[in-house]
Amino acid sequence: MTDDFAHAGTDRSPDDMLAPDLDDQTVEALGKLSEALEWVERSRGALYDFHQKIGHADLTLGDAIELFEKAGHTEQAELLRTTLLGRNVLPGRWTYQIMEEYDTGYWSVFRDVEQAARDALAGGRKHVFEARMKADERTRAGREVWADGA
Repeated sequence: MTDDFAHAGTDRSPDDMLAPDLDDQTVEALGKLSEALEWVERSRGALYDFHQKIGHADLTLGDAIELFEKAGHTEQAELLRTTLLGRNVLPGRWTYQIMEEYDTGYWSVFRDVEQAARDALAGGRKHVFEARMKADERTRAGREVWADGA
């Protein structure tokens, strides 16, 4: 076993990652499922980014309100405070609540079902499609499949 697999936290041989027991269509389907999960993960990141940006905006709004008050614009400060400060971004929800609902109602379910498919069809192996693609590309390029370096 090469160092790159030892560091990857797997006790599988590199060649086992190619899942020679699986047909190409199953590997392709698992690859598409993995890609879908990656997009779900990216979407989760975008939601966290949104959550943090809205939080920052609300804190910055608080600073603006204080500055308007100090400048003597109490009416404007009061309008901002009562209309925007701490406002729900969706009916009844702050962004942390959206995150919690996404995590429990979609993201974790998607991850569990993807894991179940990999367990049932590929012995839990991840990235079989990509491992085969690496083997094909490196072979086509005249490189050893699992060699370290370029």
